[in-house]
Amino acid sequence: MRKALLLALLPLAACGQVEPLQPAVGSRPPVAPAQSARAPTTEEMLTAPPIARPVRQEDTLRRSEEREDDPFDLPPR
Repeated sequence: MRKALLLALLPLAACGQVEPLQPAVGSRPPVAPAQSARAPTTEEMLTAPPIARPVRQEDTLRRSEEREDDPFDLPPR
């Protein structure tokens, strides 16, 4: 049973890609965005902008104190 499971999962281990991404043969690279001098590289397109991963901000309450009422904290309907 273990050997069968191992043989079934072995091909999945080889699915990882180890070379850089390349456009498919015969396809054109993406066009440059409007008002851009050049088209972005693959690495630039795969890098998330800073707004996609915002920095966590500290809680404004430093001591154990009562929070103000939040008008948007409504009970579920």
